[in-house]
Amino acid sequence: MISEEQFQRELDIIIQNGIREDIGPGDYSSLACIPNNAIGKAKLLVKDTGIIAGVDFAKMIFKNVDPTLEVETFINDGTEVKHGDIVFHVSGSSQSILKSERLVLNSMQRMSAIATKTNLFVKLLDGTKTKILDTRKTTPGFRACEKWAVKIGGGENHRFALYDMIMLKDNHNDFAGGITNAINKTKDFLKFNNLDIQIIVEARNLDEIKEILENKGVYRILIDNFNFEDTQKAVKLIGNKCLTESSGNINENTIRKYAECGVNYISSGALTHSVYNMDLSLKAF
Repeated sequence: MISEEQFQRELDIIIQNGIREDIGPGDYSSLACIPNNAIGKAKLLVKDTGIIAGVDFAKMIFKNVDPTLEVETFINDGTEVKHGDIVFHVSGSSQSILKSERLVLNSMQRMSAIATKTNLFVKLLDGTKTKILDTRKTTPGFRACEKWAVKIGGGENHRFALYDMIMLKDNHNDFAGGITNAINKTKDFLKFNNLDIQIIVEARNLDEIKEILENKGVYRILIDNFNFEDTQKAVKLIGNKCLTESSGNINENTIRKYAECGVNYISSGALTHSVYNMDLSLKAF
């Protein structure tokens, strides 16, 4: 996984790009009708139910737009919220609050939706040894926040990008001339470049799992698009030789049964690519 320092840099990039995109040369609506010295106060109002996420990120946005803005927090990230709850108050320059408003709301609405869906999956896995993972199926330019939201919802992060973990999927294996060639070339690449990176290899059937197991040094096997029966066979075949991960169109109705097959992880792109934003508002008072 990437370092905390690199993760923070990703968050800073998101904020800077969001401000550039939304404010540009200036918030002309506010500049036109609100005095520069006007002071105001606003509340973050919940108009939905779920798990709130992005409170700490909102504070980062406010600080970046105007370090003099003050935030009083009543509900922290990861808390279950309902319609009518007030998450925080922000006070200070009225122009600065309005400059921050849309980036704060866009971020928190999506992060809360992801945290809520992740939390649902976590609850469905309760009592099993299986953990839920996100994927790289994220919104371009907003990945750090979406993966942060998964953690807030109780899930685990898969690799952040293409550079912090090796994942040999079907196309890699086919282009490399087969699974064994792909694994051997990967080991040579890592050794030559002095890289300490874990290797995951995707399997499309039980025969491919057997071939993967013949090669040492694989951290996890991705059991992709297997049915329940073959997943059980795969888990038994793999045993304690490496970790296991199921993926492929797993949803709320099937996730529990896949977990009961004994896999260590289930990865789901739906955590980040199939959510409905939580309804939140920033209201002056």
